[in-house]
Amino acid sequence: MASDFGALSLVPPLLAIALAIITRRAMLSLFLGVWIGGAIVAGAAADTVLEYAATPFTGVIEAFGWIISSIGESTFQAKIIVFTFLLGAGIALLWRLGGSLAVAQFARSRVDSHRRVGIVTWLFGMVWFFDDYANTAIVGSAMKDMADNMQMSREKLAYILDSTAAPVATFGISSWVAFQIGLVQTAYENMGIQGDTPSATATFLWSIPFNVYCLFALLMVGIVVVTQRDFGEMLDAETRARRTGNVTRENANPLQSMKEDLGNPVTDNPRLRTFVFPVTVLVVVVIGGAAWTGYAPGRDALGIAENADFTGALVWGSFGMVATALTLGLIDDHIDLEEGMETVLDGFGIMLHAVSILVLAWSIGSVATALGTGDYVTGIAEGFVSPMMLPIVILFTSAVISFSIGTSWGTMSLVTPVAVPLAWSIGNQSPEMIAVAVGAVFSGSIFGDHCSPISDTTILSSTFAGSDHIDHVRTQMYYAVTVISVATLAYLIYGVTGLGPAVFLPVGAVVLFSLVYALSEFDANRKDVPAKPFDGTTESGTVGDD
Repeated sequence: MASDFGALSLVPPLLAIALAIITRRAMLSLFLGVWIGGAIVAGAAADTVLEYAATPFTGVIEAFGWIISSIGESTFQAKIIVFTFLLGAGIALLWRLGGSLAVAQFARSRVDSHRRVGIVTWLFGMVWFFDDYANTAIVGSAMKDMADNMQMSREKLAYILDSTAAPVATFGISSWVAFQIGLVQTAYENMGIQGDTPSATATFLWSIPFNVYCLFALLMVGIVVVTQRDFGEMLDAETRARRTGNVTRENANPLQSMKEDLGNPVTDNPRLRTFVFPVTVLVVVVIGGAAWTGYAPGRDALGIAENADFTGALVWGSFGMVATALTLGLIDDHIDLEEGMETVLDGFGIMLHAVSILVLAWSIGSVATALGTGDYVTGIAEGFVSPMMLPIVILFTSAVISFSIGTSWGTMSLVTPVAVPLAWSIGNQSPEMIAVAVGAVFSGSIFGDHCSPISDTTILSSTFAGSDHIDHVRTQMYYAVTVISVATLAYLIYGVTGLGPAVFLPVGAVVLFSLVYALSEFDANRKDVPAKPFDGTTESGTVGDD
């Protein structure tokens, strides 16, 4: 059994994460984690001293088996790879045809400060609720040039993208919601309690106020962008950007750089439609494709979402984006067909680094599955759960698993089948306790996702912000830990007093605001920089904030 590996099952993912943070070399660290996992599996199968001595070599065979299966065995992952490449092609065309420049020119007189760029990015991030991948791509592409002009660090932009994309997808009509509803429904069927509880959809709706990490993560972004207060390594990044104009750290390794990879736009007088039309096609085709694949007579909106092929719709939408941008380029006579196809290939190229990390991250997930990492951590948690501590235990169990395996969906699929019956049993067959557990699973899964350098959504946030990936992880981690601390307090209030969201959410909001203020003051004084630095100009002399 995979669980027989015990604590050893934690070694590959935690080693990969530690090496990535220490060395800032995500791909090398991930591969070493996969390789170590292969060596552990090979060592367990060894029968002789010679076979055991050969495990570093036989581990390579296991490692590449997982890597290859991550590329081609799962149609979901294959669709994500195709979507990512096509999205890169679409973004490359928008850049070359001046679409991104047109958006920046249009918004320059309206979004004319560091604060306003942050607020608009935050609001945009909450509008694109139907998919986190599309969210980071669309919002990142639209806002990156404006953020650069206002000397916002790429780390800050990546944080705003990452901390709105996944959290907001847990509340809207999205593939995330459909996936979790399906897990709850399956748990109800396996337990034989269907009919004794609200429907899986009603349970999800009931769980929304208990999804405290995601609620507070969205609020945290708003507090940070409105007050302009930062702390931790984000304060260092923002100070660097203001003082030097360098939006990335010296010697940073951004996952993409449009100017370096694609050159300058082909026109100095771009048209706004070059950006608006392709993005509109992307959104319409994704939503329409999902609705078409999920529709059946008598199904409501959530029923359609439960049965929709969101990943397929993302592929169709990204292709529509490429086709529309290419057509506009030909009509406007900005490029010919040969130049257009070269740009498409260049777009594939700018996504190669991100896709490579994605494949290795999925491979680490395969290692964790083979070694039973999730089962091991969940099994430990079951031994000391009480009704008062149930949401906190589920929160941190989900967080550790998500951080270790780099996937919130994988974590939800591991924890939900355990959390739901656990909540039903410990909570004296209370449907409310199941809703609390579902919210805690969501919260912990996404916290771990935000802190893990092997998370696909975190990788894509770095990609579309043009940030060094490990720099993004390091700067975001301070904020994510702050938010989960407040989320823990909220669950503790609920567990000790029984007071519901009407009490613990406002209390948590006040505590979160106070923490941001106090930590920004403390860190700024410690580093001898202004806690709220903007007064109309940046320190390098250009327009900075209102």
